[in-house]
Amino acid sequence: MEYHRDRFEDFSLLVFKDKKLIAVLPANRKEDKLYSHLGLSYGGFIVSKKVRILEYIEAFNTLLIFFKAEGFLEIIIKQLPSIYNKYLAEEFEYILNALDYRVTKNNSYYVLDNLKKYRPNRNRLRGIRKGESQMVLIETEMEFFWKHILTKNLNNKFGVEPVHTFEDISYLQSKFPKQIKFYAVKSKNTVHAGVLLFITNNVVHFQYSSGKEDRDETGALDFLFDAIIKKYSECKYISFGSSATDNTLKIDKGLAYWKESFGAQIMPQRTYAIKTDKVINLEAIFK
Repeated sequence: MEYHRDRFEDFSLLVFKDKKLIAVLPANRKEDKLYSHLGLSYGGFIVSKKVRILEYIEAFNTLLIFFKAEGFLEIIIKQLPSIYNKYLAEEFEYILNALDYRVTKNNSYYVLDNLKKYRPNRNRLRGIRKGESQMVLIETEMEFFWKHILTKNLNNKFGVEPVHTFEDISYLQSKFPKQIKFYAVKSKNTVHAGVLLFITNNVVHFQYSSGKEDRDETGALDFLFDAIIKKYSECKYISFGSSATDNTLKIDKGLAYWKESFGAQIMPQRTYAIKTDKVINLEAIFK
């Protein structure tokens, strides 16, 4: 996270039991609220598989007491989508009812699973066939894609810049070359579309993707996504990310349809605000 440390007042925490690390909470401070780090795509209370539910609650209660003493009125947690967990990990959702919380955001997260039976719909197949007849998959030209396709499209359509600059992504990719991959499709020395992937144990995530204005005529983006899905077919999940295009988090119908046409289905990604003035009563959970 250090590449953008100047943008956040870091307040990340490590939780120990008997000098052994059992949990982490990447976080930053903003006035009287603590956020599971706003500089990260995903947040949450990340806990060792060996931690039992009683220890989990005790650890979370310890955090609440600590936060209150530090002057925080609320902690804002963007929950990690469950597909990223190595193991079943639903403790946080279970203990929420014992806390004073509210859901502040409910994002539309699209995921493709069961990749062995992957089959896009007729519209996507038509585009894929167009791309197959003229495109080749490459792993270069990221700078051209970033500056002349992605940034241009975001500016024209939404009036915004990519969250990461090309320099940010280049730095991150140099640190995590196996986890951050770039692919593009090219025809006659012209790059028509590109995608940046974040790769974890379970998930291949489309972090950034965009195509030239002729992407519908050439089938470039359809062909690119199809090629990536097939290339990573051994992975458990392909993440298409959110189908919201602004801070309202309302679903963009066209974007949702495009993702669903590959077979992706929606799952919620919720953000919770939890007041620090209430700890979990163990008697309400345990006999």
